[in-house]
Amino acid sequence: MPSIAELLEPEQVHSNFAGHSRKKILQLVAESLAKDSNDEESSTDEIYDGLMERERLGSTGFGDGVAIPHCRMNCEKMQGAFVSLSEAIDYESIDGEPVDLIFVLIVPKNENTAHLETLAVLAHIFGESTFRQRLRAANTDEELRATMLSIEGEIATQANVVGANSS
Repeated sequence: MPSIAELLEPEQVHSNFAGHSRKKILQLVAESLAKDSNDEESSTDEIYDGLMERERLGSTGFGDGVAIPHCRMNCEKMQGAFVSLSEAIDYESIDGEPVDLIFVLIVPKNENTAHLETLAVLAHIFGESTFRQRLRAANTDEELRATMLSIEGEIATQANVVGANSS
């Protein structure tokens, strides 16, 4: 499983992002993720269409102001993007709360397990209110990414300590 550090290139992290709708935010994230592809326009459309198709199956609004939109695509490796919004938006979340933290995950079609492990790590991170508060307090793209990676490191350390204590 790739770490969040491996998934989140610095240019894929956006703090205090001004997006007024789910569609607009997913469009901008798709454009950002497609920048390195050979055919940027068709890649943008493919990513956006995949994310919107997944949303039509049911909102990826996780609750507590968090959404984890994701989709499968023809790509070589998992990719991620992380956005904190300057103002929360309606996302049709499970708890009805507006969303201001969005982690997008693009998964290769032939990938069967690593993305589930990544989703579990993200669920752990976003499931703890102190972690969400720290992410929301980040004011720059760099600070937001550093905070996410720091939290991931803390979780890994906790898991190692628990694993060592149970053996």
